[in-house]
Amino acid sequence: MIRVEVTDITTLNVDAIVNAANSLLLGGGGVDGAIHRAAGPGLLAECRTIDGCPTGEARITRGYELPAPYVIHTVGPIWQGGDRGESRLLESCYLSCLKLCPAYHIKSIAFPAISCGIYGYPKAEAVAIATRAVSTAYKKCGLEEVIFCCFDEEMAGLYIQAL
Repeated sequence: MIRVEVTDITTLNVDAIVNAANSLLLGGGGVDGAIHRAAGPGLLAECRTIDGCPTGEARITRGYELPAPYVIHTVGPIWQGGDRGESRLLESCYLSCLKLCPAYHIKSIAFPAISCGIYGYPKAEAVAIATRAVSTAYKKCGLEEVIFCCFDEEMAGLYIQAL
């Protein structure tokens, strides 16, 4: 089942939440900062043991003080006009997160709108990529529930329309 929610991703009781991280994985603004604050200092300490994460890939950590036992960190592309492989990299973010799920017995996952904040990806294009990638792959990865977690009703409307 895929659904859309307007809520704070750090409050969701799912097996994993996805962090739209920067390549250093050491916290930042937006969703990344909110997840690090809610998870507590253990998340930053574990992230310091990981040698970053390239754009389009994903890394997994414990969730610490979050309701979710895992955080899957992925680094979305910065929008540079659309002719520098951004769509391929954004799709890879979603697929890389999903590919980690079977090994950790993750059955439910929540995604933020990766690259749609400060990274400037056009929202409708990003939503189309996200919904297409997740819809075609989530069941193959053993997932039962996927939540597209939105900051506002505008974003939720784009996801609902795409689905």
